[in-house]
Amino acid sequence: MDLDKDPLGLSAEQMRDLGYRTVDMLVEQLCDPSAPALRRAAPGELRARLGGEAPRGPRSWDELMAQMRDDVLAHISRLAHPAYFAFIPACSTFPGALGDLITAAMDIDASLWMSAAGPSQVELTVIEWFKDWIGYPAEAAGVLVSGGSAANLTALACAREALLGPMTDRVVAYASDQSHSSVARASRVMGFRPDQVRVLPTDASHRIRLDALVGAIDADLKAGLQPLVVAANAGATNTGAVDPLPELAEICHGRGMWLHVDGAYGGFAALTDRGRNSLAGIELADSVTLDPHKWLYQPIECGCVLVRDGRLLSQAFTIDPDYLADRLSEEVNFSDLGLQLTRSSHALKVWLSMSYFGVDAFAAAIDRSLDLALLAEQHVRETPALELLSPATLGIICFRRRWQGVSDEDSIAALNAELVSSFEHTGRGLVSSTRLHGKYAIRMCVMNHTTGPGDVTATLDWFAQAPAPTREPSPRAPRYEDHRADIDSGFGQATPFDVPTLRDVPLFASLGARELEVVQSSARELEVAAGEVVIHRWEGTRNFYVILDGSVEIQLEDQQVSLGAGQFFGELAALDWGAGFGYVRTATVAARTDVRLLVLAPAILDELVRSAPEVERVIRAAVRERLPSV
Repeated sequence: MDLDKDPLGLSAEQMRDLGYRTVDMLVEQLCDPSAPALRRAAPGELRARLGGEAPRGPRSWDELMAQMRDDVLAHISRLAHPAYFAFIPACSTFPGALGDLITAAMDIDASLWMSAAGPSQVELTVIEWFKDWIGYPAEAAGVLVSGGSAANLTALACAREALLGPMTDRVVAYASDQSHSSVARASRVMGFRPDQVRVLPTDASHRIRLDALVGAIDADLKAGLQPLVVAANAGATNTGAVDPLPELAEICHGRGMWLHVDGAYGGFAALTDRGRNSLAGIELADSVTLDPHKWLYQPIECGCVLVRDGRLLSQAFTIDPDYLADRLSEEVNFSDLGLQLTRSSHALKVWLSMSYFGVDAFAAAIDRSLDLALLAEQHVRETPALELLSPATLGIICFRRRWQGVSDEDSIAALNAELVSSFEHTGRGLVSSTRLHGKYAIRMCVMNHTTGPGDVTATLDWFAQAPAPTREPSPRAPRYEDHRADIDSGFGQATPFDVPTLRDVPLFASLGARELEVVQSSARELEVAAGEVVIHRWEGTRNFYVILDGSVEIQLEDQQVSLGAGQFFGELAALDWGAGFGYVRTATVAARTDVRLLVLAPAILDELVRSAPEVERVIRAAVRERLPSV
């Protein structure tokens, strides 16, 4: 190599020198015990430090590493912090990071066997490991991708191609309210309209309701639709819950449907005896998502999709353009198994770190996390100031602080949210929050192989002993968009409700002039005769109803509830679960008397909830009260 003529070339000595100095800086960062779990930074501050034009000439490596240390790496989440319990930690191993270094330094393109035979074989080997761990057959196939989101999209696209072909407006997909947001995003990208995804309620253990699934499928078949795929959880992000996989497989395969299992969070628990028992039935799924950059302790990014009938994966994605005529291989071209052509190798880090430590070491780390989560559950149960909302399941528990004399859910949520924020500011660790059946919950995810018992109990003790917050939660900035979404065809005519009529509705009494204007111009009137059904249970309609005159009866299996003028129903299905999708109807509603209804499209209700705090409070309270009984 003629370095005098190569403007981007480095000598062997220069490369070694830069490498040594970089690794020294990284080891110093990784071993710094004073680094907080999260350090935020204001956008303006970082723009001032890191913005500006690209330099026309070179800068010294020492100067760059100093800026990297002080201005870049100083403002990140330390996912390997022993008290990082927020979201889903990613506590990778250093051999895995070196695998990424090798991949980047060698600039590997693992799309074709001819260009990367060695890395391709490593990926095949890793895929075989994964298949064996979850009990998949020899004919299964898979591909490594960037993460769980890409894996879910790949799997759902394969399902559609295998069972349907081109997208139509007749197909329907099903997911639970505990499914990951990437399922909603993948559905939207694939062209599923808001009325083509059914979000189903979960039971007290946050597992998909089988009766709801069967009821929704039957309702869609009766309506002439084609049920296509069910997206199940093997370790839900909120709680670690695992859906009843054997029963789901029986339902899906008995109806010619595809069962996809999102095991991005919990799938690798299969390396342990407890995990295998929890994940029983995952081997029956048509496709499975796994995330090595979660519980297999690999550096971000690394995901995986496996398909039980491996031929379907290549049939879904193989395209043969003329410019790739030379790529033919007797083995595999991974570009034929997914969305990407040019692709990095995610396999080297997995193979290198698994081979260096051995499978037993990873299984021991997972088992240790499961034990620590059980310790956390026990500690919460034994601490009077804390309330357990979801027991330890695959490393996740949910809890919150109790407050003497405080029983209002909104107040409990606000106080606990302030505690979560205050804990972050201490620098001692990080937790995150969620909602479970409408209740605010502090979520603790124990995954790090660096975490010890003291990190768990110290975090819980802080929440139990911290003084009550004194400042009010910051109000959310108003957000409102003027939607003019049409009500389902056949649902009455536009009626210009006057402002006094709307003001008489308790739900709308607090609305400002702008919100009232949108309701006034968007609402429709519907008159229903006594005895007629307004909503059938498990169907996919999503409008929201306010009773102006008369009364209706909400019918469940073992109870009936009457609602009268000023009350509302249909809020659960109308609310946006994600990407415009919403719940199926969870009850049948019939008119007890002649009834006059104000009807809003789901987009309008969603925006009212976002922009009007009092409307949100009332709607969320109704969801908390009604959802557990559906």
